[in-house]
Amino acid sequence: MLQALGISEFDEDVYRAFLNRAGLDAQEYAGTAGVSPERVRHAVARLAGLGLLRRDGRGEFRPVGPGTALTALLDRRRLEAEAAFAGVRSVVDDLAEEYRAGRLRSDPGSLVEVLSGRDVVAPRIDELNRSVSTHIWILDKPPYLDRADGLPHTNEAEKASTAAWARDGVDIRSVYCPESMERPGRFETVLEMAALGEQARMLPSLPFKLHIIDRRVALVPLVGGVYDSLAVVHPSGLLDALIELYEAYWARAEPIGAPARTAGGEGPTPEEVALLTMLRAGLKDQAIARQLGLSTRTATRRIAALMARLDANTRFQAGSEAHARGWI
Repeated sequence: MLQALGISEFDEDVYRAFLNRAGLDAQEYAGTAGVSPERVRHAVARLAGLGLLRRDGRGEFRPVGPGTALTALLDRRRLEAEAAFAGVRSVVDDLAEEYRAGRLRSDPGSLVEVLSGRDVVAPRIDELNRSVSTHIWILDKPPYLDRADGLPHTNEAEKASTAAWARDGVDIRSVYCPESMERPGRFETVLEMAALGEQARMLPSLPFKLHIIDRRVALVPLVGGVYDSLAVVHPSGLLDALIELYEAYWARAEPIGAPARTAGGEGPTPEEVALLTMLRAGLKDQAIARQLGLSTRTATRRIAALMARLDANTRFQAGSEAHARGWI
């Protein structure tokens, strides 16, 4: 039972005997267990070395309580295992780097997988998404595929994936563009994912779709942003360039998030919160209307009413006034 802590079955039996009888005599126990006294004495010495037994003032061995002794031993083994894992991980990383360098010299084409057909692409994407452990960085733009195509682009599936990654401490970053918000309810979903742990930002435009997983692989659609054909880029100079490109877009993008409510005074209504957030993200009236389930004319009227409430003549002034009031 305690072998994972480096305690043999026989030594555990000896320790249990001491727990039941503190002043255990090695000679007596040896006769009862049918083993040599020397074997018992060696077990006692090992248990003492592990901190499970200690000598009292009379020189007799006494058991240390399991709650103290075994917990300390468990912590020691855990630290040793972590140190060993870190050492092995470093060696693995070094070997992987040597392997990549060798592949680059002998077979540069193997550093990029080119996949065609949704029946091939979808399972590969699903496999890579399930392997995420530290980072998932995304440039998001249409067109999208639905769950029936094997890809998690439904709102509920996206939220479930985001929640699971957040629980695992994954660094989740997404950069969206206004075209990302064409689907009704999409903006609300993005806000919900931000609440779950995603860091979301917006740019006026994006050049292409991009997924970077754990900074070790990148997914890039090859034709029109649709995952009918896909390049899977493995560690290489090309992957380094894609990571740097992503970080440049991330640095330029504006955060998306629900505006803060003011501590005192009259704050914005929930609809005004949504309007301000979408205006800040750069959505046009038509896109805002789709997100709110309104006609474009109605959405434009409500934006005008919000601007009037903020005593602003332009949307820029409205944003400045909303910021001054602590609404965004």
